[in-house]
Amino acid sequence: MDGKNLGYKGEEALKEIERLTSKADEVQESILKEILTRNGESEYLNKYIKGEKNIEEFKRLVPVITYKGILPYIQRIANGEDSSLITGHPITEMLCSSGTSAGEPKMMPSIEEDLDRRTFLYNLILPIINQCVPGLDEGKAMFLYFVKAEMSTPCGLPARTVLTSYYKSKHFKCRALDPFNDFTSPDPLILCNDSNQSMYCQVLAGLVRRHQVLRLGAVFASAFLRAISFLERNWKHLCNDIRTGQLNPSITDPECRSCMYTILSSPDPHLADEINDICSRASWKGILCHLWPKAKYIEAVVTGSMAQYVPALRYYSEGKLPLVCTMYASSECYFGVNMKPLCDPADVAFSLLPNMGYFEFIPLGEKGTLLMDFDEEAEVPNDKLVDLVHVRLDCFYELVITTFAGLYRYRMGDVLQVVGFHNRAPQFRFICRRNVVLSIDSDKTNEEDLHRSITMAKKLLEPYDALLVEYTSYADTSSMPGHYVLFWEILHHGSKVNSEVPLDPKVLQECCIAAEEQLDYIYRRCRTNDKSIGPLEIRVVEPGTFEALMDSCVSQGASINQYKTPRYIKSNTALKLLNGNVKSSFFSPRDPKWIP
Repeated sequence: MDGKNLGYKGEEALKEIERLTSKADEVQESILKEILTRNGESEYLNKYIKGEKNIEEFKRLVPVITYKGILPYIQRIANGEDSSLITGHPITEMLCSSGTSAGEPKMMPSIEEDLDRRTFLYNLILPIINQCVPGLDEGKAMFLYFVKAEMSTPCGLPARTVLTSYYKSKHFKCRALDPFNDFTSPDPLILCNDSNQSMYCQVLAGLVRRHQVLRLGAVFASAFLRAISFLERNWKHLCNDIRTGQLNPSITDPECRSCMYTILSSPDPHLADEINDICSRASWKGILCHLWPKAKYIEAVVTGSMAQYVPALRYYSEGKLPLVCTMYASSECYFGVNMKPLCDPADVAFSLLPNMGYFEFIPLGEKGTLLMDFDEEAEVPNDKLVDLVHVRLDCFYELVITTFAGLYRYRMGDVLQVVGFHNRAPQFRFICRRNVVLSIDSDKTNEEDLHRSITMAKKLLEPYDALLVEYTSYADTSSMPGHYVLFWEILHHGSKVNSEVPLDPKVLQECCIAAEEQLDYIYRRCRTNDKSIGPLEIRVVEPGTFEALMDSCVSQGASINQYKTPRYIKSNTALKLLNGNVKSSFFSPRDPKWIP
């Protein structure tokens, strides 16, 4: 793919989407042929198809794998062996997953032209949004982006997150001046390795330019909410910097100081007073609209586990700013775009673009019925897979990808549901990660089940002006029978709940049973009939606990930019941190309803 042809703007970008999706089957066949032509002599493919470039032979002989299947090759390349083990291109870097979706970080091979593909997808986003929200070239975007200090493999290959790779690439740093992508944060603020200094300066820059900001956002909803929490703690310092025109001396990074010297060009006591008056209010409900009055929407990932943050985002925007989720991407591959960016977060669907990689699908259930009783490592018969253009409406699938960088029939672990088509390209709703489950006995609770049960339970907090702002879960088997534990952090009357203003214990007990009532038939049978699962427990934690959890994960190698609160705790360190901050706990007062 030629990088020179990837900078589609406006009508050209939209026409390219139409062309690709109208010929999705032809584009997919062409992509797979090209991958086999380029990579057919690799050791991995040679093991199965011995240099054969035939698509049918590929589908018949190359197995469907998980990360375990490719890990030995990745380790060999990381240790210095040639890229030809898996691809015909030089591997230029290893991309580290966030390590919070599946527990352990994974290293994904990446080649130079992968950056072209990512840039291609990014260049489609604004033309799509601009159809619905005109005038975005008349102001700035306050997008809070971060990098993580990179590591190296034993042979010297960079090992970094996919977003750090992109922000440090010439594709980002040398991009043409574009009024549609005019950020409040200069590049050095984004590229600062110290996430606290980066956050301070980026939020400060956004406040200084508050009357120019048309768009707010971060990569993930959780990162944007973390910025709001940061602002709650630091707004007095930020106002002082604006009032005096002098940057806080705690910011020591030379590049950050240089940038902020230009932004804080002179004292501005009037602006400082404006921000002070807004931030001094008793309630921060709608704070985003007051601080950035021209903002038109918030852009962030709000699907999957990020859906948990939708109520908090709506609270801080008073429901006035649409929540825009633009694209579906991962460290392994960038997949597709949301053609209806202003839709409700619950209705977000992604059109997979057939030129990004070769896509196949493992059927997981017919219309409306998701089958989750599977062994993640079980062998998947090759003839079970379905091509991109042959998936069926309303059915569920697991995504399987083949890439130029050396992943072949690799199981992503993402469960998707077909909800429509854009021309010949299917549109998918992201359901959950297959490997995120709670289990005590024969029960299996996936991420969507957990989210649905908590969505119902947290409604009981609303009459008390309380808001669940963060949660995670744990299968406690330290006693018999084991039971589900939910760790909850709660916002109450515009400030974090404290011991002086507790909720009535009965409210939290009813939250426990409300959550259990929404869990599936097997769970309720185990609880009510088999007695193999004990009553569900909610442990309310101190304010700031989940920020401390994120800090702990970041200190151990997770990326602040890609961090997602784990919805199931496996780490003893994380569990110890959470339990050390529990201020009260509550159990279901009765068994959930179960009818044989």
